[in-house]
Amino acid sequence: MPSSPPRPAMEHRRRQQPPAPSAPAYLAATLAFLTLAAVAYSRVAFPSFPHPLATRGCRPDAEGSWSAGVFRGDSPFSLKPIEHWGISSGPGAAWPVANPVVTCADVAKVGFPSSFVANPFLFIQGDSIYMFFETKNPISSQGDIAAAVSKDAGTTWQQLGVVLDEEWHLSYPYVFSYGNETYMMPESSKKGILKLYRAVDFPLKWELEKVLLERPLVDSVIIYFKGSYWLLGSDLSSYGAKQTGDLFIWYSSSPLGPWNRHKQNPILNTGNRPSARNGGRPFIYNDNLYRIGKIRGGGSGYTIQIFKVQFLTADQYKEVAVPFVLDKPLKNRNAWNGARSHHLDVQQLPLSQHWIGVMDGDRVLSGDSIHRLTVGCMFYGAACILVLLLGGLIGAIKCTLPLKWYLPHTEKRSDTFDIEKQVLLCHKFSWLICNVNRLGSLIGGKINYRAWKDRVYIAVIILILVVLTFLGTNYIFGGNGAEEPYPIRGRYSQFTLLTMTYDARFWNLKMFVEHYSKCASVREIVVVWNKGRAPVQGELNSMVPVRIRVENKNTLNNRFKIDKEIKTGAVMELDDDIMMTCDDLERGFKVWREHPDRIVGYYPRLAEGSPLEYRNERYARQQGGYNIILTGAAFMDHELAFKRYWSKEAEIGRQIVDSFFNCEDVLLNFLFANASSASTVEYVKPAWAIDMSKFSGVAISRNTQAHYHVRSKCLAMFSGIFGNLTSKRSFNSRGDGWDV
Repeated sequence: MPSSPPRPAMEHRRRQQPPAPSAPAYLAATLAFLTLAAVAYSRVAFPSFPHPLATRGCRPDAEGSWSAGVFRGDSPFSLKPIEHWGISSGPGAAWPVANPVVTCADVAKVGFPSSFVANPFLFIQGDSIYMFFETKNPISSQGDIAAAVSKDAGTTWQQLGVVLDEEWHLSYPYVFSYGNETYMMPESSKKGILKLYRAVDFPLKWELEKVLLERPLVDSVIIYFKGSYWLLGSDLSSYGAKQTGDLFIWYSSSPLGPWNRHKQNPILNTGNRPSARNGGRPFIYNDNLYRIGKIRGGGSGYTIQIFKVQFLTADQYKEVAVPFVLDKPLKNRNAWNGARSHHLDVQQLPLSQHWIGVMDGDRVLSGDSIHRLTVGCMFYGAACILVLLLGGLIGAIKCTLPLKWYLPHTEKRSDTFDIEKQVLLCHKFSWLICNVNRLGSLIGGKINYRAWKDRVYIAVIILILVVLTFLGTNYIFGGNGAEEPYPIRGRYSQFTLLTMTYDARFWNLKMFVEHYSKCASVREIVVVWNKGRAPVQGELNSMVPVRIRVENKNTLNNRFKIDKEIKTGAVMELDDDIMMTCDDLERGFKVWREHPDRIVGYYPRLAEGSPLEYRNERYARQQGGYNIILTGAAFMDHELAFKRYWSKEAEIGRQIVDSFFNCEDVLLNFLFANASSASTVEYVKPAWAIDMSKFSGVAISRNTQAHYHVRSKCLAMFSGIFGNLTSKRSFNSRGDGWDV
């Protein structure tokens, strides 16, 4: 039988496996791609990173991001956060002032690096209220004592900086007066003693007065009760004391000592359980002595508990826990004290029936930053393993290691047992490497990256790689996961979220309320119900109060109806079908607080030409500016805006709105422009925004061309009544990078 002719060399080469890329080139290309993916993700996910608090020298550390807030009430058991009292402060448009009132950023701003503030104590002197607190220096990793002063009953605070700095850690600055002197007894347990300092230039300069006790006490306080001075503190030096927080008591006829040990030390509560550590200054209310303690709450650290002291004598002590309820923050990480609190100081204001309290709080649990770093590194590690696996599958990386690396050494040993152990260990290593090499030979080159079927596998693996990279980037560089508010001049505030809807859009409303009620600065959500059966409270899942305002007439003018029940200066008008991040809302709120006389929003438009023609955002960007902000997503001063809208001069404009069932936001822009010769609009670019009406099919303006035509008609009519709009405002003119 004749032999078959040899195959052409060209055909033979075509059927050969395509050469795999080299390992260095593969690794370089893969890592470069993942790096670009991480950078792109961080730009989209963290548009305001780093947060302004971080850029001002305030970086929360592994112990948390503690800050301090002020509370007021008719009694120490009816305290409410300061924002509930509706107290306003003109500078920074803080209407109302909201907690927290002191943060690490405030301390850093006056030249003292700080990573958190905690353990605040109040000291009232005349019309001034002083706050002393621990501030941790991130450079020395040491606690110092800082102070602030308020001249308006705790509404605003002026930072005085660090007032006591030693070579060791200081905290828990309990301040009291005795005779004509003012004393401070901070925790200095690192030195193993309890020291007392006296003010020589209150509140800025202190000097050591004496050592009260030769014990490493923490959370110590002194209280005068029934003719004696009582010192209460916890000694954590004994075995297991850090878990139990054993409470000890001493008594004396003077706060300067000498101190006598209580016979029941350490103090036990009901059931022979250790008593809770001090969590603030004891107080007297209705002739009863109450002690503030802090108890462990599982993973959340400590929580505040009030104890009523039933007996306190030289040989007897008994206390019972009493109900103490503060408004529990429901916004979790988006609330400044959403995770934990462990300190409270309450005092009665002079010549007043009101009480003031100051509490510390943290939005994250202890060790949160370490946890996020660990999880992020795990995601990055998984991505690296997957990169190596993919390299082996396509043949770019050879998964073989030489066995000679793991042969036993032949040097002489005096100890035969050591030689046997080394041989056994090398044998186990050799077995492991043999199995790794066997696995490498099994997977090596199994995927042909030029075949379409195998390219699908590669695409899936690359997608998993990108997801792992995004997750790792989010955990490591995404901060603590909170969408925090932005302070103005160190002050925080709140706003009311207002939306107008009807029964066919109830699906949108449920998502709207559940999402936006978590935002840090949202005080209340007002739903203007224009048509159909109004929802009841139980149908909406919200973390803030929701008020349903049912209207008798279905008109767009209801959006700006004067509402005296609104408790904030700012109102965020937001359509219920627009979803954006809480950080976008917080950035817009910050810009409005800087320009409270303007309409600040997220959707710019341009009206120009003769006659005026309504143009979209793309056209506005091409022309380099805008002069209209849509009020379907905009901040405004509700008293200013609503009064202008419902003025007699605007009556004909409201009639035009009703006739077209459109243009209410255009009318408001004209009314603002008519009242000022300067710019009246400000644009904030959202990181992302989704129009949910595209999914629900209940959009009011489905025909864009017809919608714009009606708005151009409105422009022509309004310009004839109210004059022209303000001149075009350029993008990227504010300098904060949020209006590009």
